[in-house]
Formats: sequence, C-alpha cells, structure tokens
Amino acid sequence: MGRYRPPQPASSKYITPEGKQRLVEEVDKLWKKRRPEVTKALAAAAAEGDRSENAEYIYRKKELREIDARVRYLRKRLDGIVVVDRVPDNHNKVYFGAWVRLEDSTGKQSIFRIVGPDEFDPSLGYISMDAPMGKALLGKSLDDEFTLKLPDGEAEYVITEVSYEKIE
Repeated sequence: MGRYRPPQPASSKYITPEGKQRLVEEVDKLWKKRRPEVTKALAAAAAEGDRSENAEYIYRKKELREIDARVRYLRKRLDGIVVVDRVPDNHNKVYFGAWVRLEDSTGKQSIFRIVGPDEFDPSLGYISMDAPMGKALLGKSLDDEFTLKLPDGEAEYVITEVSYEKIE
C-alpha cells in the first residue's frame, strides 16, 4: 500500500504588492545568482571523475533540482496571483491587508496583518488569510468579539483596533 495523501486544497491567490516583490526578488536571486554558482560547482565536481561515488557531485545535483523546483513553483504561482493594492472604503472592518490589534480574555494584546499564504511570517505578525485566525478575522468589525478553537481548547478575542497602516 502506498503513502497516498489527498491533495491540499488550493491556497488563496491574493498577495500584497510587497509580498509579490519579495517573490520576484527570490526568483531573480535563485535563477541569476544561486543557480549559476551551483552549476559551476557541479561542473567542477563532475570533472573529478567517478560520479557514482562523488558526494560533491551528488549533493550539487540535488541542490540544482531543488533550486529548479522552487523556481518553477514560484513562476507558476506568480502567474496566477492577484495583487491587492487597494484599501477598502470601510476602515473599521477587517479585510485583506488589514493590521488588527486583538485582546484575549486575559488582557494580552496581539497585532496581526492579514496577508496571502505566500507571504505569512509569524515573526513579523503576518498571518495567512487561509489560517484559522485569518479566517476568523476576515469580515469582522472593530469591537467584535469572537471565539477561536485551538488544539488545547478555545480562546476568546475582541478586536480593539483595525488599520490599513502598520500598527505600532
């Protein structure tokens, strides 16, 4: 019996202009800088002789495949994304690109930005619109309360601030 896993649901195609720029820069860096370096190292390793026992050659081939796969994925993803660069009319409601300040039942505050799945970064406070928290926030308004199911129970939050400029 194989290790079949059903395909993941397609992620959202939305992205911020900054997120698209980062993806374009990653493709350029991989294709124009990293790939030529790896190709040169691969050629040097291939020139050493027996390739079947040449660890450097095997490693560089693998690295080249990984770079090519990532570039293919990013180019395909860039073809289908929708850049959201417009701020909505209602600034008190949470839409894509919004910065949101939340307060939980203990009084702890958190700040998040709703972004696309290609640009989430917890260290920056960016959460994907496809994540449970992102889904729970979308469409909510200022002062709305909501409950989020977590692996270890439930958590209650209230939205204390919504902005389309970075919240400090």
